[in-house]
Amino acid sequence: MHPPSRSFVHSLPRSFPRIWRITPEKSFQSTPLPTFRDQVVRSTEVESFSSRVPRPTVRNQVLFFIGGSLLVYSIAASQTEIDTEYWSKRLVSVSHRWTLRPPSTEEMRKAQYLELGKYLQTQVNQLKDTLTEWPLALRNLVLSVYVQAAQSYLDAPEGRRLCWLICGVNAAIYLVWKIPRLAPFMSRSFTHHPLSGRSYTLLTSMFSHKSFIHLLANSMALASFGSAATHYFTLEQLKHGEHQQEATAKWHFLAFFISAGLFSGLVSHVAACKVLFPRLITQYTASAVIKNSPAAAAISSTAAKTATSTAPREILPSLGASGAIYAAVTVSALAFPDAQVSLIFPPFISIPIQAGVGGMVVLDMIGIVRGWRMFDHYAHLGGAAFGVMYYMYGPQWWAFMRSEYQQLHSPTS
Repeated sequence: MHPPSRSFVHSLPRSFPRIWRITPEKSFQSTPLPTFRDQVVRSTEVESFSSRVPRPTVRNQVLFFIGGSLLVYSIAASQTEIDTEYWSKRLVSVSHRWTLRPPSTEEMRKAQYLELGKYLQTQVNQLKDTLTEWPLALRNLVLSVYVQAAQSYLDAPEGRRLCWLICGVNAAIYLVWKIPRLAPFMSRSFTHHPLSGRSYTLLTSMFSHKSFIHLLANSMALASFGSAATHYFTLEQLKHGEHQQEATAKWHFLAFFISAGLFSGLVSHVAACKVLFPRLITQYTASAVIKNSPAAAAISSTAAKTATSTAPREILPSLGASGAIYAAVTVSALAFPDAQVSLIFPPFISIPIQAGVGGMVVLDMIGIVRGWRMFDHYAHLGGAAFGVMYYMYGPQWWAFMRSEYQQLHSPTS
């Protein structure tokens, strides 16, 4: 016998709670699922690409320039004093007439010229003894070439002989570039890349040239304008009279050359870090947004193609002595305003040196505005600025460094 059946409708209220008894806080229908947009808004803000990219610094490079310049000028001042003292004592030992007064700058330099002539003559005599067993025609040819080269070296001004030595160092480094196995080392240690964080390459890159045309052009300019700048330093030193005799100006020019190269490289480094790098990041960001955003479809086809096809420019490493040579050219132009320079390209005419320097500066300024990448225009302008500043304050700075060295090493100190 079956129990009496009961309708499911009558048992429902006892078995299940009524809907109206459920509190609003526990109702699933009163809390709809958040949309994707709401989740993005509530989420933490995502950093942009430009804010996540580390910025290159310039502090270490500035300190390297200041410390390096002080070091090279200190060494140059000490070596100048050592050479001056040596030749002064040597002339006094040769003749008693210098016991009444110290030898002048011109007398010490004339003595160095005679000493160099004796040394070169000794080398000629030794070469003759070495070639005694050679055929007569070949021996005379070798001796003739050597004598002509030695005479040219002897007759060259002191500044030009120093510039030839610097060009020889540049040529040796250029040959090292041609060794494939050393290419990675040369790229890392003899080019200055602003994004590398290295500072010592401001110095090593000055003497580095990968292209023969670059090396040849810089060597020709250095031999000419470096000699003129050294002559200017000599003339400025003569104004001090007997207070600061100077047997040689080569150390002064070498310190000037290195400091000018460091400064021009520093200007290029600062421009790359503070001007070119932010533009590069902005260009990368804008290019990525245009390529990936659906809103790019709303842009006109021509504008969209132009924006997406614009490739961001890369920051290239720099090398070469152009910045230091620019400083020597600028000093020469200011010191000898009536000088003429001959163009090495058609129409091969002579123009005033100041007009030539002004034209080069204008071209570099146009290169910066137009974005030319063949030369390091910032380094060129930095070298020109250094030359102007050194023409105005360089001789006083050099006299100060020498006087400080004399005071530190005087017998009474």
